Amino acid sequence: MIAPLDATALPAGIRAGFIPGINGLRMHVLEAGTPGHPLLLLLHGFPELAYSWRKVMPALAAAGYHVVAPDQRGYGRTTGWDADYDADLAPFRMLNLVRDVLGLVAAFGAREVAAVVGHDFGSPVAAWCALLRPDVFRRVALMSAPFTGVPPLPLGRAPRRAPADVHAALAALPRPRKHYQWYYSTRPANEDMWRAPQGVHDFLRAYYHVKSADWAENKPAPLQSWSAEELAKLPGYYVMDLDRTMAAQVAPEMPGADAIAACRWLPEGELRVYSGEYSRTGFQGGLQWYRCRTTGRFDAEAEVFAGRTIDVPAVFIGGASDWGIHQTPGALERMRREACTKMAAVHLIEGAGHWVQQEQPEAVSAKLLEFLKD
Repeated sequence: MIAPLDATALPAGIRAGFIPGINGLRMHVLEAGTPGHPLLLLLHGFPELAYSWRKVMPALAAAGYHVVAPDQRGYGRTTGWDADYDADLAPFRMLNLVRDVLGLVAAFGAREVAAVVGHDFGSPVAAWCALLRPDVFRRVALMSAPFTGVPPLPLGRAPRRAPADVHAALAALPRPRKHYQWYYSTRPANEDMWRAPQGVHDFLRAYYHVKSADWAENKPAPLQSWSAEELAKLPGYYVMDLDRTMAAQVAPEMPGADAIAACRWLPEGELRVYSGEYSRTGFQGGLQWYRCRTTGRFDAEAEVFAGRTIDVPAVFIGGASDWGIHQTPGALERMRREACTKMAAVHLIEGAGHWVQQEQPEAVSAKLLEFLKD
């Protein structure tokens, strides 16, 4: 049986361990602070791990919180999930991911959480936690991925345009393109990254680099519509070249040795934690989350909650150089105007791209603590 992440890989004050019996999972968690103090839950995204919170956990714990970051279902050292492409997707649907988080709260003996914080694909999980159980999740911080709300009931509405329409239009552009989420939903995507010609370590180095503020071409701007012409303005790691894998897409942007040596937010030793884990597990666990979204298979059960809003205090934190904030046209405004009724603030942090809590941990810690204090 696999051991917890070695303490030598973690900053002082962070400890690793397992919590069994969490909705069928043996969940690997990182902790900081004193059990029994107000609980903060930190939910990572793709392709990350609980380890992505290592730089903010000590500051939050020092402020008096019990800080817990799990490897979510499909990731890292958490076990009890099926990595087969043909496995049942239902365990990876959003309502079951919320059930995972509720189980973790119960395992720590808590009745409520001071705040649930989600980054990237962890952001919608945190949002649904706050929307469905505001009695448990008293505040919510969404990072890098705006939450646009619950899908509406289709009754009395015009039929939704088939997703294939925009994808066919992308493929027909003079520079043929494809959307990364639908690529991530294909059978070859896992092998493309897990068996990347450059190796998992160099693939992740290029992928993290190109989505960070270190990549000078990240100059995001709002898109006007969900159309092929507008989506094609996104960088290649979001709207890919039609004939490329993700490993091939990011390979030309692999930073040189000097740039790698100068990367303070993700030095080689820290990157090896990620590459070591993904070399062992592959990427399919996280890709199952994308498949739940792109197939639309579980939309109907989400529509049961149509009209519900997030009514606990909320904050959004992103990187000023993060295209992800704008990849869904109008998402940021819908979050502020409709999805969250108590949106305290939207912070776009300079010097950060998509990996905001790793690139600018001091600023993120300060914004979170400001939000918690208010």
